[in-house]
Amino acid sequence: MDAEKIRNLTDAELRQQERELNDQLFRLKFQLKMGQTESLKKIRGLRKDVARVKTIMREKALAVSGNDNAGPAGEAGKARNK
Repeated sequence: MDAEKIRNLTDAELRQQERELNDQLFRLKFQLKMGQTESLKKIRGLRKDVARVKTIMREKALAVSGNDNAGPAGEAGKARNK
């Protein structure tokens, strides 16, 4: 899954996507343990997709909280540099 496509999703869609990917990952791991599949590439890809979704969810959360604290934090950083 492309990072740009993930960035265009809403928060609810991101949570749903994360649930679906984790479910698929669970099923593939279960099949691997049962000896029904040997698709390590799919497992690795799913783990990376989950990480992408979580990263973008965190970026969005930081962007929202960063906008609230932008004023004082910027001023404090300038004061330290003097």
